[in-house]
Amino acid sequence: MKLPARLVTLAAVAVVAAGCSAINPITTQDPYDASDGISVDIGDVRGINLLVVTEAEGSPAVLLGSLYNSSAEDVQVAASIDGESIVTIDVAAGATVKLGGEDGEQHVTGTASVAPGLLQDVILQTDAAGQVVTAVPVMDGTLPEYEPELPSA
Repeated sequence: MKLPARLVTLAAVAVVAAGCSAINPITTQDPYDASDGISVDIGDVRGINLLVVTEAEGSPAVLLGSLYNSSAEDVQVAASIDGESIVTIDVAAGATVKLGGEDGEQHVTGTASVAPGLLQDVILQTDAAGQVVTAVPVMDGTLPEYEPELPSA
C-alpha cells in the first residue's frame, strides 16, 4: 500500500516541527518578574515584586512587595530604603509576608534618594545570608494602582 505524497509531506513537517522544542529552550518555562517590581534572593528568603513608591526625590517612600521564606526555620529580615530607617521583619518558615499597602503586614518606610522612574538602592539583610543591596524601581502615583500606596495619601 502506497501513501499519498501529501500525507508523507505532512508527516515530515510534523517531525521537523516537533524537533524545534528539543533543541531550543522553552522560554515560557523561565521564571521572570511579571510586574513593575524586581525579585531578589537573600539566602533562603526571596523578595518578590519589590518596588518603592514615592512622590519625588527626597520625599517619604514605602517599599512594596513580599518576602517568602523557603526554609524550615523562621528568619528575621532587616530592610531599609534609605540606610537609616531599618525595619526588622519576622518571616515564618514556609510563609510569605506582604510589605506595604492597605493589607500589608509590614511597612518599610524611609526617604527616597532618587526620583520616580529611577532605581533606589534597598538594603535587605539576614543573619545567615548577610547584607544584599539591590536596585529597586521607583514608582509614583501616575499609575492608579500606586496612587493609594503613596506615603502622603
